[in-house]
Amino acid sequence: MLSYLAGLGTGLSLIMAIGAQNAFVLKQGLLGRHVLAVCLFCAVSDALLIGLGVGGMSVIGARMPALVEAMRWGGVAFLLWYGARAFRAAWRGGAALRPEGGAAGLGATLAMIAALTWLNPHVWLDTVVLLGSISAQWPERGAFAAGAVSGSFLFFFALGYGARLLAPLFRRPRAWQWLEAGVGTVMWSIALRLMIG
Repeated sequence: MLSYLAGLGTGLSLIMAIGAQNAFVLKQGLLGRHVLAVCLFCAVSDALLIGLGVGGMSVIGARMPALVEAMRWGGVAFLLWYGARAFRAAWRGGAALRPEGGAAGLGATLAMIAALTWLNPHVWLDTVVLLGSISAQWPERGAFAAGAVSGSFLFFFALGYGARLLAPLFRRPRAWQWLEAGVGTVMWSIALRLMIG
């Protein structure tokens, strides 16, 4: 039970920082578009990555620094592009992302969240490397992994469906502009940290 609670607490503490993935889930929740699919995709992806980390993938990453470096620069490029897209939406007024704007289909939405999840070095670092390393300190690694996976499901569904509580605020176009500017700032700051780190 202690290993499970440790995994739950550690997983939640790592996932709560607002990043590219979380910002996208928040926006989908505010818009009420494909929320179940997006939350489920993120949680299942986390479960797979946590399983890789606890199963020893962090050791492979340590032995293949070129892979880690390629992931880092691929992540930088993607985050710079996504941040520029968010700043452009903020500048233009974010009309395309307001509820009455054009809706992205399920396929396009899942493609975007897949990129934000699987091409994001921070997701790999948190789930595979950090959780994988921390799990080694606990006698019941399976219970630790189960706790971390539970934390992911809890967080993503709370974020996606809890975003509706903010919906009245986001009826104003200015709120969408501020959200997009904030998303762009987060994306570029993560990219900068990856470049210098």
